[in-house]
Amino acid sequence: MSAGLPESSAESTRRVLILGGTTEARALAGFLAASGDWWPVTALAGRTDGPRRPPGDLRTGGFGGPDGLAAYLADTGPVAVIDATHPFAARMGANAARACAVVGVPLLRLERSGWTADPDAGDRWTRVPDEAAAARAVAGAGSVFLALGRQALAPFAGLDETARVVVRSVDPLGPDTPLPCAVPIVARGPFDEADEAALLRDHGVTVLVCRDSGGADGRAKLMAARSLGVSVVMIDRPPRPKGVPAVHDGTAALAWLAGLAGLGSRRALAGPGPLAYHPRHDAGDGEQDG
Repeated sequence: MSAGLPESSAESTRRVLILGGTTEARALAGFLAASGDWWPVTALAGRTDGPRRPPGDLRTGGFGGPDGLAAYLADTGPVAVIDATHPFAARMGANAARACAVVGVPLLRLERSGWTADPDAGDRWTRVPDEAAAARAVAGAGSVFLALGRQALAPFAGLDETARVVVRSVDPLGPDTPLPCAVPIVARGPFDEADEAALLRDHGVTVLVCRDSGGADGRAKLMAARSLGVSVVMIDRPPRPKGVPAVHDGTAALAWLAGLAGLGSRRALAGPGPLAYHPRHDAGDGEQDG
């Protein structure tokens, strides 16, 4: 936990709990910390070694389900919760919705827009609902690149016995990986299109499997796959709890906060400069892809 607010401003500044793990979360925390109107407390799941520390206070580790999160909210009294977790952190989103409903704390979902295929440009995508469907879709493939990180590999167990499997992750796969014969690549993004194309060529990849995480830099592997004629199996995002308002950029999140606090959009958006989002370097912040 960081030192937190200076004592002189602790009473006048509104605390906001950010469920983090993404660049959007870290950028939002930085703006709130500099705003003078709010103070961010970022919660990270603690699944990745050496996460980059966001501005403000930091909490690492699980809450203990929706009941534990509700107790935390009741004890700490944030003015709002912003769920800015990875688009595939569905369980955390569900827990947040339940806990905020119980305690009566406003909840907002901040989530970047997803990717869209362009068949006319050469994209060869197959969309599937989950990792299990993706594993079925790549059965019989010759060389598969799993750009999923290390935490979503269980449905692909055994694939490395019939195909060349390349797995990229921020942290090593570890001895309990379900793909012990896979080719591991330990690397932290962002990766540019040239690097991604080199990886696909060097390993003779015929199918790329990834999740619809969105983001400009994450798209580099998709552009490389397009240029090389590599097929893509795209895993759709899981559904989010109904009734939770959602925005796709930090400016809209700030306007939402301003409305709660009665500050008005002009004051809410004044500060150290425009809030620009470059969805990069998610690896190392929380729940991750490869």
